[in-house]
Amino acid sequence: MNESRKYTIYAVDFDGTLVESVWPGIGEPNQALINHLIKRRRGGNKVILWTCRCGSRLEEAVSWCRNYDLEFDAVNENLSEMVKLFGNDSRKIFADVYIDDKAKVKAKYRIPYQGGEDDGRTRS
Repeated sequence: MNESRKYTIYAVDFDGTLVESVWPGIGEPNQALINHLIKRRRGGNKVILWTCRCGSRLEEAVSWCRNYDLEFDAVNENLSEMVKLFGNDSRKIFADVYIDDKAKVKAKYRIPYQGGEDDGRTRS
């Protein structure tokens, strides 16, 4: 979280994350995660739905979440205050926390990168 900002931004995927992955359908809810995000929003944090769904499938997902009392501050776009802060709306969604079933700790590629002596660059 940015020190001047008083909230955390969460970007969350839909299929395989908020729900069981049965695309193009909608699987069983991940109620623990849904409850967690509702609680975070009630605490003043922001939640962005960050999904590959588009068109009617995206509308279906947003509506489904609303039925579980999960609302979003943005859907597949950056928060307006971040666009204003950075002076543009990049294609990459800006968040402090990314929650996605595809996210993995990849030691082989040193992801997440923590810095250190051997950063893989050639030194002269």
